[in-house]
Amino acid sequence: MLEIERKYLVDVEKWQPTNEGLKIIQGYLSVDKERVVRVRIKGEKAFLTIKGNQQGITRTELEYEIPVNEAQTMLEMCLDYPIEKTRYTQQVAGLLWEIDVFDGANSGLYLAEVELENETQYVELPEWIKEEVSHNHRYFNSWLSQNPFIRW
Repeated sequence: MLEIERKYLVDVEKWQPTNEGLKIIQGYLSVDKERVVRVRIKGEKAFLTIKGNQQGITRTELEYEIPVNEAQTMLEMCLDYPIEKTRYTQQVAGLLWEIDVFDGANSGLYLAEVELENETQYVELPEWIKEEVSHNHRYFNSWLSQNPFIRW
């Protein structure tokens, strides 16, 4: 129910995928300061997600699996640009890292996220991390859907 995560830029010269990634396409039905409603197709499954306002690196997250055909219909109703990416996972120092390689309007962007138990949990950074962007709204997917990376 609570999502606590840190987000980082990836040094593409030092990082290489260690497994086959999973294709993701997602869109936003609502991007309000207090809440975000996202629809996502991730591989062969689909999800509807509601995220609350972020406080520090923590926010409420409710996620529900939905039929893929309904998600496809919802994606057609979404705002602005869809987020297209391939997600890779990697275990580092006991934590699961998710590395997103963006396509489409956000092509060229590489972001890594790690979910934590609490905001003060120690995170051993892999050598391929460049800088933390957890508090920079420009790297939130909901913002990227309206302000694509290729326009920066």
